[in-house]
Amino acid sequence: MNKRTEDANKIDQTRRNLLKVSVAWLLAGVSSPLLAFPSAAHAAGTGTDGRKILITYFSRTGNTREIANQIHKSVGGEIMELLTLKPYPEDYEAVKKQAMQELNSGFKPALKTEFKSIRSYDVIFVGTPIWWGMMSAPVKSFLSQYDLSGKTIAPFVTHAGSGLGRSISDTHSLCPRSTILDGLAIWGKEAKTAQNDVSAWVHGLKVK
Repeated sequence: MNKRTEDANKIDQTRRNLLKVSVAWLLAGVSSPLLAFPSAAHAAGTGTDGRKILITYFSRTGNTREIANQIHKSVGGEIMELLTLKPYPEDYEAVKKQAMQELNSGFKPALKTEFKSIRSYDVIFVGTPIWWGMMSAPVKSFLSQYDLSGKTIAPFVTHAGSGLGRSISDTHSLCPRSTILDGLAIWGKEAKTAQNDVSAWVHGLKVK
């Protein structure tokens, strides 16, 4: 039995289990909660063409997380947030100061998030806020820590006026043997209403 067949069987079993729960609720005279069955491709972390997709991102304010979730809604795949071992300060001015020091010195903070099967992904969406015109240090840590040779990388950013900044050139520098797709830049203040822009960008990448 191949992996896709195993994944499909897992989805079928999940559906059967959820159906049993729904019937039990109905027999008990309680309205069953709405059950949304995932597609086999979404649950297996793959796009419709069989390529395995990862969406990973760093987000301090939640804007980049919002865009990552919108991308996940469009393409499925697996999604993981990059967390640092030492969290950033809550105070905005303190974060700005620390970010400038890190970017000027080239410091790359240690990550709490680990990817044990990074080689299994074909397409990796990488999201970052733009700090001082550059990608955040935690994302630089990720791109430096893992060998993404042969992978297709789709960069996306949230910003307060810098657009993509140096994120694309930084990605090329850190991943010289990867295929880098056109990036997406979304104003942080517009993140929650950006689904149409995100969907159009994803459609143009043709990674589904």
